[in-house]
Amino acid sequence: MKARGAVLSRRHAHSTIVADWGTLPAGTRVEILQHAHVIADGVVEEVSQSGNVLWLVPSTPTEKQVFLKSDGVQVRKA
Repeated sequence: MKARGAVLSRRHAHSTIVADWGTLPAGTRVEILQHAHVIADGVVEEVSQSGNVLWLVPSTPTEKQVFLKSDGVQVRKA
């Protein structure tokens, strides 16, 4: 028997954390994580040349959001 949490859901097994945000093209669907919790999801609008700032068009009808790598958030392809 496998330990609880050892088996990843199909969705999470294929999701990968993106270390270099600069490699994300506009239009990529992503999730933003902080402390292992999804805090936002949507489509990448733009990434700064340095790869440290990401603009997201959220899935819910709200304004664009800006995320900074220095804030400790992670980006995972959805």
